[in-house]
Amino acid sequence: MTATILQYLFYMALLVGLAFPLGLYITKVMNGERIPGVSKVLTPCENLIYKVMRVKADEQMGWKKYLLSVVLFNLFGFLLLFLLCLCQGFLPFNPQHIEGNSWHLAFNTASSFMTNTNWQAYSGENALSYFTQFMGLTVQNFVSAATGIAVLFAFIRGLIKVKSQGLGSFWVDLTKIILYILLPICLVMTVLLVSQGVAQSFAPAETVDLLEPIAVDSEGNILEDAVIDGDKVLVEGAVVEGAVIVRKQIVPLGPAASQISMKQLGTNGGGFYGVNSSHPLENTTPFSNMLEMLALLVIPVALCFTFGRGVKDKRQGRAIFLAMFLMLAAFLAVIAVNEQAATPQLAQNGAVDLSNIQQAGGNMEGKESRFGIASSATWASWTTAASNGSVNSMHDSYTPIGGMITMLQMQLGEVIFGGVGCGLYGMLAFAILAVFIAGLMVGRTPEYLGKKIEPYEMKWAVLVCLATPIGILVGSGIAAAVPSVMESLNNAGAHGFSEMLYAYSSAGGNNGSAFAGFNANTPFLNVSIGLVMLFARFLPITGILAIAGSMIQKKKLATTAGTLSTSNGLFIFLLIFVVLLVGALSFFPALALGPLAEFLGMTA
Repeated sequence: MTATILQYLFYMALLVGLAFPLGLYITKVMNGERIPGVSKVLTPCENLIYKVMRVKADEQMGWKKYLLSVVLFNLFGFLLLFLLCLCQGFLPFNPQHIEGNSWHLAFNTASSFMTNTNWQAYSGENALSYFTQFMGLTVQNFVSAATGIAVLFAFIRGLIKVKSQGLGSFWVDLTKIILYILLPICLVMTVLLVSQGVAQSFAPAETVDLLEPIAVDSEGNILEDAVIDGDKVLVEGAVVEGAVIVRKQIVPLGPAASQISMKQLGTNGGGFYGVNSSHPLENTTPFSNMLEMLALLVIPVALCFTFGRGVKDKRQGRAIFLAMFLMLAAFLAVIAVNEQAATPQLAQNGAVDLSNIQQAGGNMEGKESRFGIASSATWASWTTAASNGSVNSMHDSYTPIGGMITMLQMQLGEVIFGGVGCGLYGMLAFAILAVFIAGLMVGRTPEYLGKKIEPYEMKWAVLVCLATPIGILVGSGIAAAVPSVMESLNNAGAHGFSEMLYAYSSAGGNNGSAFAGFNANTPFLNVSIGLVMLFARFLPITGILAIAGSMIQKKKLATTAGTLSTSNGLFIFLLIFVVLLVGALSFFPALALGPLAEFLGMTA
């Protein structure tokens, strides 16, 4: 048990240790500082891009122009990916001759990757060509991540500039983020993943002989106790009529590593393969597992330190970081304890050994034995804290409380570090809400970073904070009333409700993970989930830029004895309380119908 606890502590310490210097690097890039060795190579490329795009490097956009640029750029990306999915059957790099997607699946996929959600209602190796994967999905992994970071920096400028109008140029921000931050880190990580054996090839899928042939019945079910004797299949000595002997296996290949590296770093999620990072060609070794797991959160954590430097007060960055980190640690602990303890039903009256003596113990259902509970629980916590959604174990097989925590982290608005950029500006909206509540309690006009928080900012901040709950609850509420949705569930009762609630929580939280077994590839689910993703992405972006546009025009107020500190322990506690309060008020009834009801049913 001590070794397991040390493993969790090692992961957390390594994450913070890598994020701190990365945060300093991002600050230098976005401030336009010269970086030895990097600027000499990339600055000419940056200037060439501006020249080709006819972009002015010193342009200052108002918040409406910045928002319009964001929307138009993402709309173009949506349409391009939508057409790629529809027409991939006629396009090159399609060795498996995969046909185009249906219109509703193409809509869902384009919405998903454009919004940085990467929800997948399909199995990647069976539904998309190599061309769609690397020209459509991988490109969106870069630009959707860069969009979130760009909006964050526009918001930071709104907080620190005084009596001004310009939030910077979206096109300049986008170029710097992709060229100086995402591409170099992605290149390094891709090389490391390839060194571990992660697939990176344009070769078609290969058919290989199985080391141990298996037998299946006429309905395709594996016969566990079958004995293969030549061309006969016997179970308990009797020949099974209609049984088929499977002697070969298809090994899917493709340009996976380059997409995997960016999907993790950009908190995009999704998977090149259907079972995601539990696939032996997508996540090959314990080292690749740790590398991909750290990539889930390293940029969101780094941006907390970047924020502190950006507003010229490192204490502010540390305060936001600690609020997020404390919630992450608490939720990880809940998942870890429940998965290690498992449930009485899993023990099967003593028939299954759940002890951790010379084995992982606990609830290993749905988890890879090569990763064990600690790496699986950490991944599950981190991927749902970030708006990532890639998995190395199946959350559908977690204990009721363990699965509930993964769901709750998404429902809180992906603000426990969250997605790159969007997680931090979402938490800053909660900070504004916390400041306003504190101001009401003491009878003072609320201030944040020396600027007054007035009704205009509060209205937008509330919308930003409630965008995720509204999207999730409205979407899942409508889905629960549609009879055809029942056919997509893998389970009945409370767990079946959890499958559906998790799907809309994943969409509304810009996450992309799923309870395995939920078949979302139907016209209604593809369209409704796609609309929830669009709503939950662009309403917060609009609100944050509107707040930035208002704050940038205000003057700085002098700090007095009555000014509320937004960097001490009291404010950190208040911020955590507000986040959990909004989440509890919004989702307790829904969680009570799903995972809590399932948990109480098991313990009754």
